[in-house]
Amino acid sequence: MSYSDTILGRLREKRPSLWINPGAGQAPEAAKPAIDIAAAEDRLDRAQPLLAKLFSRSAAGRLTHSPLVAADALGAALGASNQMGRWLIKADHELPIAGSVKARGGFHEVLAYAERLAVEQGLVAPGAPLTTLASPEARELFSRHSVVVGSTGNLGLSIGLISAALGFRAIVHMSSDAKEWKKQRLRDHGVVVIEHAGDYANAVAQGRREAEADPSSHFVDDEYSLDLFVGYAAAARELAAQLAEQNIAVDAQHPLFVYIPCGVGGAPGGIAFGLKQLFGDHVHCVFAEPAASPCMMVQMIAGDEPMSVYSLGLDNRTEADGLAVGQASLLVAPLMRTRLAGVYTLTDDQMFSLLGSAEQALGMTVEPSAAAGMAGPLMMTQSAAGRAYVAARGLGPLVAGAVHVVWTTGGSLVPAAEYQKFLDRARKTPTNLDFGDA
Repeated sequence: MSYSDTILGRLREKRPSLWINPGAGQAPEAAKPAIDIAAAEDRLDRAQPLLAKLFSRSAAGRLTHSPLVAADALGAALGASNQMGRWLIKADHELPIAGSVKARGGFHEVLAYAERLAVEQGLVAPGAPLTTLASPEARELFSRHSVVVGSTGNLGLSIGLISAALGFRAIVHMSSDAKEWKKQRLRDHGVVVIEHAGDYANAVAQGRREAEADPSSHFVDDEYSLDLFVGYAAAARELAAQLAEQNIAVDAQHPLFVYIPCGVGGAPGGIAFGLKQLFGDHVHCVFAEPAASPCMMVQMIAGDEPMSVYSLGLDNRTEADGLAVGQASLLVAPLMRTRLAGVYTLTDDQMFSLLGSAEQALGMTVEPSAAAGMAGPLMMTQSAAGRAYVAARGLGPLVAGAVHVVWTTGGSLVPAAEYQKFLDRARKTPTNLDFGDA
């Protein structure tokens, strides 16, 4: 039985699994089309005064910037050895306004579209500061256009909130498994929410069809959008700057492991792409997926042929709503062939257990989907597949000096009553976090 067949067998049984990418470490192919991260970084820089003007929660600092916080206490709570290296959390769950990693790509996509419209109408010069996009003239222009997206939740929040704030007619098509509080938050901000039976893919397809029928609509395509992708990729330089500020080296003697929850793949793919550009072989990016929805792992194993989780008999039903995706992005998967170290899966119970540990050890409020990345350091240092990856690359003697960055992708905006339900489940569910046979 081949390695791929063994992994696919585990996936069919919903057993926690770690797939190591056989292409990891090979020379990356050039991205096609070319991906311009610098332009996204520049646009987000020029947009900061605009965002501060649009949103009341705009106190100090950038609105597309999250802290990098120490998390060794979480590692200790999960039984990590002090020889595993340092734990940090890139706290995108604390991003203002949208409260998730989706603010990075989502805000950038809508800002890029708004800037193109404004430049075409002579309201702003190319490359100029973007505060003009909040002017009455710009709002009148945007009111004649719609921004449409399909989402399970967090992308819809980011797209809907920034679009409505700029004056666009914002329309979010949401799958039936999206959280009710996210739908209500959007409606409270004047966003049109259209609900669909079925999964994420159905919501996306409906949104795409609606936008294609209206020339004044812009469809935000979570599966194929480069503007989304580069918005996420811009986060890599932010992380690099924070590591430097904390005097944390990333080099041949100090490997960096980064763990990112994965739904359709745009956010983790963009971040991984940006990190590999900056750190090359010294960074090891690993995605985390629910056992019921391992769409990126399935697609990476399948190669060029599209393959969904349904082909394995999986139901794509998970409490990690942002990760409930059946088919991975066919833009992102090819870009990960040489850039991704691996993908692992874990059960919903394990995600809730990790969520509870984060609350106890760090006082941190995250969604189940965001907690998925917290298993990463255990997977890569304690499981058979993880240890084999480390050994094959000669990283064993370096693990004690490694840095593990867990990317928390959402959670700070979860209503207190909803979050209490998360904690109640975490406390009632005994969970095995031993990933030795993964």
